[in-house]
Amino acid sequence: MLDKTKQDWWKSAVFYQIYPKSFQDTNGDGIGDIPGIIQRLDYLEQLGIDGIWLSPVYESPQEDNGYDISDYEAIYPPFGTMADMETLIREAEGRGISIIMDLVLNHTSDEHRWFQEALKSRDNPYHNFYVWRDGNPDVPPNDMRGVFGGSAWTYVPHLGQYYFHQFAVKQPDLNWDNPAVREALYKMIRFWADKGVGGFRLDVIDQIAKVPDEKITANGPRLHEFLRELSEKAFVRNGLVSVGEAWGANVERAKQFSAPDGSELSMVFQFEHICLDQKPGGEKWDTIPLRLPSLKQCFERWQTGLHNCGWNSLFLDNHDLPRIVSRWGNDNEYRVASAKMLAVMLHGMQGTPYIYQGEELGMTNIRLPIEKYVDLEIRNVYQERLARGIPEGEILQSIYARGRDNARTPMQWTNGENAGFTTGIPWLSVNPNYNEINAEEALQNPASTFYFYQKLIALRKQYPVFRDGSFNLLLPEDEKIFAYTRDTEQEHLLIICNFTAGSIPFDRPKEFESAELLLSNYEAESNELRPYEAQIFYRNEGQS
Repeated sequence: MLDKTKQDWWKSAVFYQIYPKSFQDTNGDGIGDIPGIIQRLDYLEQLGIDGIWLSPVYESPQEDNGYDISDYEAIYPPFGTMADMETLIREAEGRGISIIMDLVLNHTSDEHRWFQEALKSRDNPYHNFYVWRDGNPDVPPNDMRGVFGGSAWTYVPHLGQYYFHQFAVKQPDLNWDNPAVREALYKMIRFWADKGVGGFRLDVIDQIAKVPDEKITANGPRLHEFLRELSEKAFVRNGLVSVGEAWGANVERAKQFSAPDGSELSMVFQFEHICLDQKPGGEKWDTIPLRLPSLKQCFERWQTGLHNCGWNSLFLDNHDLPRIVSRWGNDNEYRVASAKMLAVMLHGMQGTPYIYQGEELGMTNIRLPIEKYVDLEIRNVYQERLARGIPEGEILQSIYARGRDNARTPMQWTNGENAGFTTGIPWLSVNPNYNEINAEEALQNPASTFYFYQKLIALRKQYPVFRDGSFNLLLPEDEKIFAYTRDTEQEHLLIICNFTAGSIPFDRPKEFESAELLLSNYEAESNELRPYEAQIFYRNEGQS
């Protein structure tokens, strides 16, 4: 168990993301809930994780699955009560697990009390909590588009003004230039700190300093000023971990976000590696085959760029991304081997790893008729691309590959009805492969992906080189093998990953010829790398 009295305990931690709606339902309404999370804490403790990144559980109309918050200090009733939340925090802490809440500071729901007050008049004290521009109903302030489609401006006739929303119409952006907004948010963060949460993952935090008149959303001119004030007034004084989601981050910006002095955020959550199988200049739906050298060079850039001067999050799956084993692995014949290989590739690096629910089981993407998808983004992109004349089959193929609902299908606990997720009708279809892929089966199988993740987590805590070692990429142009070393003065790791379904000859570097094999996803040794084989070798200069 980690010593969480240490200021940077999270550098040695492994976090687990829970999407509450799909984790475990306890009352038969088909929606996961907080009591369900409490019920599964022993499972998470067995896995060995140190913290739970909890996707939003706040009061919300659920236009964007909880990322549209209508009350920061209340719980969405289908998820449970505030008493349930307090129990979760307490029960998790008793198992050495901190709760890291997902927090949206860029926008609220249009049903939030602040926005309802803002709508009353231009003179209302809350009107300036949001971003408004004068105009007439036919001419928006500019041609900016919302992330989910349509104009980023919505007209309010009785005010004669437009409000700005980077996402859905029902998600008006907060005006961070207003000090009263910032103070209200800091007060809310202290409310949760007093309840015992360990920190926050900050949704689209690089967009709070927007300048819509200049079409600037991410990385606005006051962003670092706002982050330093946020850190000082809300996080540092409460000893909280802060994880900044920043789609627009590059290495240089990340150095500021996650500087070791803690002046802004604990770590950055960036997505450069996730966009490498997207057509350059295209939308995320325009996919291209992943080039392994590009992936390796991207990771190298971040690993070397932040070493000793910043801190990165390590992830491949989350609620906004399709299942990685279906994306970069092989979710058929080599599902288990490729799921384990991808885990080794990621967890061998420097940073704080995040496991998304079901990733430790090797859960896969789903294919549904369009009417069965729930996600707002999927529904909108289907209609928009259809209107542009793109064939329906092509649209559906891209949704099967990249749609967010792939990662939001209910957690697969058993091979029983609805995968043990609910006794009712699940809010989103369960993946039909739950008979084969489920936690009950995994816990009974010593060779399962679950126990492989458990070993990886234990290794990261046992060997300081995982936390502190420098990164050295091997074979940068190789199209099949991802290999690298991690080095401190005394400890050395060699990580080798075969990204193909074929066998490949590979000679270990001489300095690792007699090294200890810490972990492999194959039992017997071989003179070549087998399909999706992964290996971690270790040597210690201080050992004879």
